[in-house]
Amino acid sequence: MTSFTSLGITQPILRALADYGYETPTVIQEKAIPAGIAGRDVLGSAQTGTGKTCAFGVPILQRLAQETGKKGIRALILTPTRELAIQIDDNLQAYGKYLPLTETVIFGGVGQAPQVEKLKRGVDILTATPGRLLDLAGQGLLDLSGVEIFVLDEADRMLDMGFIHDVRKVIKLLPQKKQTMFFSATLPPEIMDLVDSLLHDPVKAAAAPVSSPVEIIRQEVCLVDRKNKTTLLLEILEQEQVKNALVFTRTKHGADKVARDLTRRGVPAAAIHGNNSQTARQESLRNFKAGEIPVLVATDIAARGLDIEELSYVFNYNLSEVPETYIHRIGRTGRAGRGGTAISFCDYGEMPMLRDIERLLKKPIPRRTHDYPMEVFEVPLKDAKGRPVNPEDAEARQAAREKNAARKKQAAEKAAQQLEAPAQPAAPALKKEKTRRAFPHGKQNLGNLEDFLAAQPTEEAAVSFQHRNPLEGEVIMDATARLLAAKPVYHYYKPHAAHTKGHKGKQEKKNQGAKPLPVEKTPKAAQAAHHRKGPKKGAPAPVKKGDAPQNRNPARSNRSRGRIPPRPEPPKSRQKDSTEQNSLMKPFYISHD
Repeated sequence: MTSFTSLGITQPILRALADYGYETPTVIQEKAIPAGIAGRDVLGSAQTGTGKTCAFGVPILQRLAQETGKKGIRALILTPTRELAIQIDDNLQAYGKYLPLTETVIFGGVGQAPQVEKLKRGVDILTATPGRLLDLAGQGLLDLSGVEIFVLDEADRMLDMGFIHDVRKVIKLLPQKKQTMFFSATLPPEIMDLVDSLLHDPVKAAAAPVSSPVEIIRQEVCLVDRKNKTTLLLEILEQEQVKNALVFTRTKHGADKVARDLTRRGVPAAAIHGNNSQTARQESLRNFKAGEIPVLVATDIAARGLDIEELSYVFNYNLSEVPETYIHRIGRTGRAGRGGTAISFCDYGEMPMLRDIERLLKKPIPRRTHDYPMEVFEVPLKDAKGRPVNPEDAEARQAAREKNAARKKQAAEKAAQQLEAPAQPAAPALKKEKTRRAFPHGKQNLGNLEDFLAAQPTEEAAVSFQHRNPLEGEVIMDATARLLAAKPVYHYYKPHAAHTKGHKGKQEKKNQGAKPLPVEKTPKAAQAAHHRKGPKKGAPAPVKKGDAPQNRNPARSNRSRGRIPPRPEPPKSRQKDSTEQNSLMKPFYISHD
């Protein structure tokens, strides 16, 4: 019998495998580990539960441990689901606990900050899902140029989930020279095209014929009407004293409905599917592995990658439309050579799916007798596109709608209770009368009145409000108040005679205590003063008829007889009215000639 020692594995890894409970290698491990350690590309064909993680994990750990001190991501493992990525990372930590290597895992559905922090600290082996990997690479938060080993796990599942294009994008980010290990349960033509472009002279490691189920699993099928499936499930769980069971449904709503029905009938159950948050999915899976809940209801997203030790039963509540999916579902039990039981429920509408599965297995699945035999033999309805309409799915969607409606109703009732808090008393007797008296022409400022009454809810306050000076209100904008205020009437200002006379007249006025207003002289007054006194020294020559434009005084060039002179500045001692503010235009003071 072959042992792990004969595969060329180093002592630290052998010690870790022994601690993990591994004694003898599986077929896929015996074929893939030596080739991986030698640096060869590997094409592995094996169904789930055959030890693929160890088959590529051990070569990665041993090769990277031989050359320590390098920085950056040196090995990349790409997986289709979050659960599988977490499981692989846990296994690598167990296999390499005696090695100076670091591992981490990144996936979507959770915040990226903790994952980015781990990447910044440096990792040797990175396990990732395609979406989050491309997202962080696009942000420049990780570098894949130093990858030495690339592993693509569950390649056919990548194809089913539509990740094949993302896989090609990831491959473009990797260096040309690297070791590649490729694992897939099935090898459809699309996968073979990727294999031909990715692998170079690979070593083929096939554990069993493609799509062949594990022979040690006991398989049975129950022909039962759709309405009796839950009752039959409860009966089998009780008859065979099932400790833990994984139940597969076709839809997410169906998984929620089955979990609710089981919990209502006294069997704790939890649902796990794509609509759950990553935290909720991990919590449900953790409780199931710990034995706190005996039944985990899942969609096909959990059909691969879930490694649950000693899982005794798998139930196909709904048969899958893809025959190969049946293989992956029942492969959750019977892992690592242990036995297990897979029981499928089939109603009349699922009979074609059962025939396809038996055609793939090349043998019929034994029928199980029970107390709820099939009695309804009606052809299922079809939609406008000719696809069969599953009443079970419709019921599940209706149940989900009812649950959402109840949640919304509860939220609305809670909001209504918050709005029903006791209101502030607001002087109801004053409401109409005070509004009418304060706003005889309408309610355009009703909001201001209500604010005022709320602050002073008295009869005197309401009466005083209608007589308030609008310029003293804080609610009304200052600019609006100044525009609405009464405008003063301005008269033409005639300057005093003393303003046009010489220094003597000004001095007499000054002696009398009157302060003259500074008024500029009109052109006519300026000419008269010039003829009387003559030009001052240094002053420009008076303007004469016929002078050239360049000889004219620029300050007087644009002035003409009859034009309004600049206004005089008002006296500083004069009280400013509402229009003489900085934000408004100052009035014109016009003086006569």
